[in-house]
Amino acid sequence: MIILDTSATLALVQGHKTLNLLAVNMTRTGDQLVIPALCLMQAEAEDVGASRRALGFPCVTVDNLGMTAAVSVGTMIRDGYGGPDTCHALYCALPRAEFTGMSILLTGHESAYPPGVVAVDIDSPGMLGFY
Repeated sequence: MIILDTSATLALVQGHKTLNLLAVNMTRTGDQLVIPALCLMQAEAEDVGASRRALGFPCVTVDNLGMTAAVSVGTMIRDGYGGPDTCHALYCALPRAEFTGMSILLTGHESAYPPGVVAVDIDSPGMLGFY
């Protein structure tokens, strides 16, 4: 699963070349880019219309903040892992029964996430496998 945090979501909707290429490829293959609901909320708060533009990509799906997620995200916030959007992205990147395989969290702020989380900077030269 590929997850976009707030910074990656904003970059996507503002025309980040690599992320747009990824979105086109994901649409072509039928795969999904997942945006945590609180990241989508924060992106909209920072850039009017960002959520509409993000949801306009056919490959984008939103990870809702359900009851279990709300409790887990609240605990992460209380324990100092970051703000609501960062913690929801972190929650989405953790292993869960409904998603198999390893999650990759795309971000503009790798340092916002603890060790053990596969967080990839959206501007890293090897993000799409090219060096």
